[in-house]
Amino acid sequence: MNLKKLLLPVMLIALAVLIFWMGKRFGSTNVSQQVISNSTIVKEIAELASLDVQGSASIKRSNIENNGDWTDNLKKAFLENTVWVTIPYQAKFGVNIDEKLFKVELTDKKIILRLPAPRLLSYELKMDRMETSNRKGWLLFQNDETYTDVQKTLYQTSRAQLENNPTYIAQSKEKIQKVMEQYYAPFLKDHTLEIQYDGETKAPALK
Repeated sequence: MNLKKLLLPVMLIALAVLIFWMGKRFGSTNVSQQVISNSTIVKEIAELASLDVQGSASIKRSNIENNGDWTDNLKKAFLENTVWVTIPYQAKFGVNIDEKLFKVELTDKKIILRLPAPRLLSYELKMDRMETSNRKGWLLFQNDETYTDVQKTLYQTSRAQLENNPTYIAQSKEKIQKVMEQYYAPFLKDHTLEIQYDGETKAPALK
């Protein structure tokens, strides 16, 4: 994430505080309501409040069963083909704003923000930092196609695991809530903030 993306949420939040102060200073409730309901600013903040995740994905592929059988031991000596691959990854979780699933509502006591459910937005394997090792039998030679196939399988399986990772989904929600709470902080003396995600009936109010 570049410096501009890092500063933009801070600038938008500062703008909200400034406009809120102006509304208080000049006694205008319409100004405050416009800040609360400004869907453009809220969308920008929600989309930028993404969660960055880094880690390493690993895979092992082998034709050896390690069952102690004599045929398995013979295969180890002459025909073993075992490959290990480890590649760092970088992923991003957050919301991809869909107008049909996005809405800001304001009542006398509550600010309700409806967003699409957080999901995996991007996933990248850092191939330049890949680590590999192999163990081959005497009758086998190096085969680059094996590594290519293993890398493809690793990408598919590790991405699928992240897509269904409840921990990162929950952390993404927590980050969005914290950022939106900062944006709406000037208004939370008189209102409670409720964030609802598509597919969920109700999210707890922020305090």
